[in-house]
Amino acid sequence: MNRSPKRVCIVGAGMGGLVAAMLLAAKGLEVVVLEMAERPGGKTRAWPMANGITMQPVFEAIFDAAGASLSAHVVLRRQALLARHHWGDGATLDIVDGRAANADAIGRFAGAAASRGYADFAARAERYFQALEAPFIMAQKPRALALSANAGLARKLGLSALSPLWDGLREHFSDPRLAQVFGRAACYIGASPLLAPATLMMISHIEQMGVWQPRGGIAAVVAAMAEVARGHGAVLRLGAEVVDLRIEAGRARGVVLAGGELLQADAVIGNADAAAIAAGRLGQAAARVVPELPASKRSFSAITWAVAATGLPAQSVFLPDDPTAEFTDLHFRARLPAQPSVQLAAGEAGATAMVPAPARADTRPLGRDAIAACGRAASALMARAGHNLNLEDAVPTTPDLFAQTYPGTGGALYGQAVHGWAASFARPGASTKLPGFYLCGGATHPGAGVAMAAISGRLAAERVLEQRA
Repeated sequence: MNRSPKRVCIVGAGMGGLVAAMLLAAKGLEVVVLEMAERPGGKTRAWPMANGITMQPVFEAIFDAAGASLSAHVVLRRQALLARHHWGDGATLDIVDGRAANADAIGRFAGAAASRGYADFAARAERYFQALEAPFIMAQKPRALALSANAGLARKLGLSALSPLWDGLREHFSDPRLAQVFGRAACYIGASPLLAPATLMMISHIEQMGVWQPRGGIAAVVAAMAEVARGHGAVLRLGAEVVDLRIEAGRARGVVLAGGELLQADAVIGNADAAAIAAGRLGQAAARVVPELPASKRSFSAITWAVAATGLPAQSVFLPDDPTAEFTDLHFRARLPAQPSVQLAAGEAGATAMVPAPARADTRPLGRDAIAACGRAASALMARAGHNLNLEDAVPTTPDLFAQTYPGTGGALYGQAVHGWAASFARPGASTKLPGFYLCGGATHPGAGVAMAAISGRLAAERVLEQRA
């Protein structure tokens, strides 16, 4: 097959790959997206109940750059209630869209000092986001030393930004239940608040900027991106497994499919979990330029159950009495927590209950008895809070299944765990040491989550366009 001087092969039709496809096809490049599964979406396929996106301007800018309109393709509704938190003694706390309303609710929940603590915490979260948005989140992967040498940035962050998230939260909240609530920021990206950096407070500010529920869920956003990419001529080939890169003169010059078919190109973007690439899923040439991820540094996995639940908000969180025990079990003991938290996501098609789990499916798979015991503990916690949902009658989705679906990950859902301030700099960026080979996805810079994966796709597209120029 003749090679087009403008062809780009994108391996994987996850959020990052679809964004790259939209932007590159809109610039006139010939784009072929190769997706092993039978439908696009990447890891969003594992979360059919995922029903919110943050950082809406990121998506608006991507659609605008592709000559389209987000609002013309997806109906978005801003969520007023972000999450309802439950404890076993019957106490509840709603976190809503609005800092003043949250301060009032926290004051009623835990007193005037807690309300003032929330105001200080919210201001600190905003400061962290404003300091890191331009030089870190939206930029190509920076070096840790380059950021640390930025005196202005250092002043904005302060030394406390390097401390663990849990310690930082305890500076603002004497009530451990409130530290539990805002420590969920680490859980959203598969990390422990005992080890994640305090800068993750900015997730709370990002949520206060708006959480948007797409009609039809995240799948509607995925479908819109695929439609825009196809409208510019991109080809999406589903059920197409890439097993190797084609290397010519020290450059990535295409891909080899499982059946032996060769597709030549001038650039290849790997929208796959970085750990899977390092494990050889795209061949040895790709594996050599992506660092391996030890099991001890993986983010958490999860066990999920599809349940019939009505009358609940889009997000409900059930919290155990001990605010830190589950993270000791998950990280230090690599086992299911005896006292798990439960996140219940309700969508148009039903609800999904989720508890965090270790990502050791390849070395320490969870036994059926341990999973059943975890389900019973989660059911008991929800029952104590007044919600009787029997998880034992539902078929669980386990880390083993995630590991089979996303080989090489051990079941980890978010790439490398953000444990310690330096962990964010350990994720691979869009560029690799192999010319013509680029990366995107939630396991690359700037991090996990739908919006971050979308940004990674933009960063990869920028690198390809720089190469072309």
